Amino acid sequence: MTTWRIVHVVAGLFILLSLALGAPGSPVFVSQWWLAFTAFVGINLMQSGMTRWCLMESLLRKVGVESGC
Repeated sequence: MTTWRIVHVVAGLFILLSLALGAPGSPVFVSQWWLAFTAFVGINLMQSGMTRWCLMESLLRKVGVESGC
């Protein structure tokens, strides 16, 4: 997998997990504050789309994951 695909998979997993933990109707509900993490991930995706820079992608490249789409 390339860095781009890993970033998107991890972002999707973070969003789904934080929604499960933050939605009051969820069987694994913990606190509505988990929804702030959902917003954080969304803001980071928006920022990386506008600036073309993503910290996670930079870290993945440093550990040797193939760069690209």
